[in-house]
Amino acid sequence: MQARALTGAVADSGPAAGILQWRPKIHPLWALIVPTVAIILGLLYSVFWLSFLQGLPGTAQAHFTIDNYISIYADAFALTALKNTLGFSLSAVAVALLFGTVTAWLTERTDLPGKAAIYTLMTLSLLLPGFFTAMGWLFLLHPRIGIVSQWLMRLTGLTEAPLSITTVAGMGWVQGLNLASLAFVLTAASFRSMDPTLEEAARANGARPFHVVRRIVLPLMTPGIVAAAMYIFTIALASFDVPAIIGLSNRIYTFSTYVYSKKVSADGLPQYGGIAAMSSMMVLVAILISYLYGRVIKRADRYQVVTGKGYRPDRTRLGRRAILAWLFVGAYVAMAKVFPLLLLIWAAGLRFFQPPSAQAFSQLSWQNFRGMPLDLVLKGATNTAQLMIAVPTLAILASFGFSWMIVRSRSRLRVLLDFFAFLPHAVPGLIFGVGAMFVALFLLKGLPLYGSVTLIAIVYVVQHLSFGTRLLNTSLLQIHRDLEEAAVISGASGLRTARKILAPLVRPAILNGWVWLALISYRELTVATLLFTPRNITLPTVVWNVWSSGNYGVAAAISLVLLSCLMPLILIYYIVGRRTAASSAARGPARI
Repeated sequence: MQARALTGAVADSGPAAGILQWRPKIHPLWALIVPTVAIILGLLYSVFWLSFLQGLPGTAQAHFTIDNYISIYADAFALTALKNTLGFSLSAVAVALLFGTVTAWLTERTDLPGKAAIYTLMTLSLLLPGFFTAMGWLFLLHPRIGIVSQWLMRLTGLTEAPLSITTVAGMGWVQGLNLASLAFVLTAASFRSMDPTLEEAARANGARPFHVVRRIVLPLMTPGIVAAAMYIFTIALASFDVPAIIGLSNRIYTFSTYVYSKKVSADGLPQYGGIAAMSSMMVLVAILISYLYGRVIKRADRYQVVTGKGYRPDRTRLGRRAILAWLFVGAYVAMAKVFPLLLLIWAAGLRFFQPPSAQAFSQLSWQNFRGMPLDLVLKGATNTAQLMIAVPTLAILASFGFSWMIVRSRSRLRVLLDFFAFLPHAVPGLIFGVGAMFVALFLLKGLPLYGSVTLIAIVYVVQHLSFGTRLLNTSLLQIHRDLEEAAVISGASGLRTARKILAPLVRPAILNGWVWLALISYRELTVATLLFTPRNITLPTVVWNVWSSGNYGVAAAISLVLLSCLMPLILIYYIVGRRTAASSAARGPARI
C-alpha cells in the first residue's frame, strides 16, 4: 500500500510526473510519428490534387478541372477495368473463403490429425510470391499452350479449349488460391474461441453435421468471416501480380493493370490525370469498405457465445471422414503450390514450352538458367537486400512510436494516431505507390527520389505500418505500467525507459515482425513495378520484365532461383516464430 501511495504521489506531482505522463508534445517518439503522418497525408494529397489537374504540373497549360473524372465515366476501357476489378475481387474472396475457412474449421473444430502440419503449410504459404502461382496456372490452363487445355482439346476434339484461365473468373481463382492462407489465419482464431455448446445441443437433437455447420457454426462466425472477406477484397482490389501475368497479355485489365497501362501508354505520354482520378475513386471505395468493417466489428457482441462460465473446447469427431478432410487440404496445397511449382520447373528446363512427352524430355537443359540476365539479377538482388534491411527496421521503429502513443500515453491524439496507423490497412498499397510517383515527379523534383530504392522503401514502410502497430499494440497491452513507474521513480528518463524496459519485453514481437516484413519486402511486386526504373529494379520486377518480354522459360528459371533463396529465409522465420512462442510460454501469462 505504501508503494502504491508513493507511486500515486509521484504520478500526481513533482518532476517525475512530467516524465511519467510523457507529454506527447515533447516526447522523442514524436520524431518518428510526425514524419510518418506527413508522408501518409502527402501521398494521399498528391493523388487527389493531381486528379483535378489537367496537363502537366508546372506548365502553362496546367489547370484544375473535373474532366479527369468525367473521362472515366465516358471511357469504356476504364469502366470495363472497374467491372473486371469487381468480378476479379469477388471471385478471389469466394475462392479464398472456400479453402481458407473450411481448412480453419477442420483444424480448429474437429479431431483431424496432423494439425501442426496444416498450420505450418498455411502460414508459410503466405510468404510465397503470388506471381509464381499465376505463372504455373498459365502453363496449365492457357488456351494455347496450357498442358491441360491441350489435353482436353485432343480428348474432346474441340477446336477451342473448354477450360481457360485467361478470364476474370480464372484470375480470381488463382488470386483466391494465393489468399486462402490469409483467410485461414484470419478465421482460425474465431473458430478456436467459439463455444461448442450450441453445436452439441444441435447434434443431441439429431441434426446432421452439415446442418450443424450451416445453421449454427456459420451464423456465429459471421463477424469473423465478413471481416476476413473485406480484408481480402481490399487486397484483391489493387493486386497486380496475377492480373499482370494472366490478364495483360490477354487484354483483361483490372485497376492495377489499368494504372500500369496508363503509365506506360503507347504514345509515350503517361496519363497522370486519369491515373490519379481512378486511384482517388479506389481510395473512397477502400474507405467505405473500412467503414463497413468497423460496423461489423461493433456489432460482433451479438455473436458472443464464450462466457467464461462452463466453457470447454470440444472437437467434432471425423472418424473415417478424416481421409476426405485431408484430401481437401491436400487438393488445395497441390493446386495452390505444388502444381505451379512443378510447371515452373518443367518450363525452366525447356527452350519453348510444350506438354510432357518423350521428345520434350529429351530437350530438357540448363539453357534458361545460363541465359538469365545476370546483370539485372545481381542489380535486383542488391536492391532487394537493401529493402529487406531498411523496410522492416524503419517500419518497426515507426510502429513502436505509434503503438506507444496509442497504448501507453495519455495523449488526446491517441484516437487520431490510431486512425493514421490503420489507414494504410484500408487504402490499397498501390495508391500510396501512385502518390509517391506523383510526389517524386512533380512536388519534390529537386530531390533525386524518382527511380531510387529510397522511394520504394518509403512506400513499403507506410504500407506495413498497420501490421506493425497491431502487432506491437498487442504486446504493449500485456505489459503492466508498474515496470515503467518503477523505472521513473529510479530516475530513468522516458526515452531510456522505453529503450531499457519496453523494448526488451516486446523484443520477441519485434523480431518476429521484423523477419516477416523482410520476407514480404522480398516478394513484393505491385508497388515495385509501378515505381520501376532500371536503377531501382528488384528481383520480382526482374521476373516480370523478362516474362513480359516473352521469355517464359527464362522467367521461370529466375522464379526458381528466387524461390530457392526464399526457402532458407522462410525457415529462419519459422524457427524464430517457434522460439518466440516457446519463450512466451516459458514466461507464462503476464501478471497484471
